[in-house]
Amino acid sequence: MKVILEKFFKLRQNQTNIKKETIGGITTFTAMSYIIFVQPVVLSAAGMDKGSVMVATCISAAIGTLLMAFLANYPIALAPAMGHNFYFAYVICLGMGIPWQKALGANFISALIFILLAFFGLREKLINSIPASLKNAIATGIGLLIALIGLKWSGLIVAKSGTLIGLGKISSPQALLSLFGILIISACLTLKIKGAILFGIVANAILALIFGLTNFTGLISRPPSIMPTLLKLDIAGAFSLDMIVVVFTLFFLDLFDTVGTLIGIGQEGKFIKNDKLPRAKKALLSDALATAIGTSAGTSTTTSYIESSTGVAEGARTGLANLVTALLFILALFFYPLIKMVSAGYTQGETTFYPIIAPALIIVGVMMVKGVKKIDWSDYSIAIPAFLTMVMMAFTLSITEGISFGFISYTFLKSVKKEFNKISPLLLIFSILFILRYIFLK
Repeated sequence: MKVILEKFFKLRQNQTNIKKETIGGITTFTAMSYIIFVQPVVLSAAGMDKGSVMVATCISAAIGTLLMAFLANYPIALAPAMGHNFYFAYVICLGMGIPWQKALGANFISALIFILLAFFGLREKLINSIPASLKNAIATGIGLLIALIGLKWSGLIVAKSGTLIGLGKISSPQALLSLFGILIISACLTLKIKGAILFGIVANAILALIFGLTNFTGLISRPPSIMPTLLKLDIAGAFSLDMIVVVFTLFFLDLFDTVGTLIGIGQEGKFIKNDKLPRAKKALLSDALATAIGTSAGTSTTTSYIESSTGVAEGARTGLANLVTALLFILALFFYPLIKMVSAGYTQGETTFYPIIAPALIIVGVMMVKGVKKIDWSDYSIAIPAFLTMVMMAFTLSITEGISFGFISYTFLKSVKKEFNKISPLLLIFSILFILRYIFLK
């Protein structure tokens, strides 16, 4: 077996060994496993079965991670993406009133487009057509949106007449528990402790049990049924005019996330050679196939996780680490009682809070706003579109509106400045489409 692993994953050639890959795989899983607790809660808001979503999440993560291992031989794990899940549940389903089955169909179509582009190598042109400032603004806006929902789930921010929102009751159980979780995760991150978010969730769960904010429902059981979501996607229904923007947004979010993650981890692991990532086409194909499989099972966009960098930091250099991570996702299926307990809401009056996992969302928001420093705030033709992208995304709870305002304002201001060479044909086309959308569909 050792010889087979050595030969297939080229361990010696990549200056690694089975021990390093195993530790790296475990570390990566620990860093990204919070999605197992968060995903069922987010998608249940769209009417999807929590247990089924949990199973779909683990299966899509395991299969996507294995695809990356065997097709591209990179220690980059995959799972349903944060940000994409909120767009799916809160914007497409709740905001636009689209059934989750139809939303899954749109997600599947976006994956098919990604697969075709991965085969024909058109991804670079699409990526380059969007200004770097808007890419960074989109990531930041999604981070702010996720943090806002986390603050709401924690009870730290509540609706208030006159001021729209305001500070919640800090002495409330949900707010205190959330603050405790934020402090724990923040301390772990500051001390560079691996799996900081998971540790925060576990610590919060223990405290919630002690103070009666959640109930112990067991530890191990048979996995729940996946049937409520398996193959329930409505692909035919997604082929409609009102779904064009949805499919486009899902596709580009996946493209930005995947490429950004591959570049980031590629640089950290020194995989990039001569400014190019070897086997990039296979890595992108793995990502696209994982989304197609995930939507068929019943979860939102599956993509490469930047948390894989923690495993790379521990020495992982090949797909062997992914085998370990994938195995742990499969084992997680048998811990549904624990996951159910952690993701349970705490209801007070007419409001339901999720103080155990809310801190994780707030901290993920912190991680996603890093790109704001890369935006040139001295150039208003760049700064204003970037700002509108971020604030419209966060304050409307809509990734689509943020992208729309960003694209339109960027095209307009660059035209005013007569910098037409900064406006790609694709950016111009979508700016016009967004304007037409507001005229005819709003």
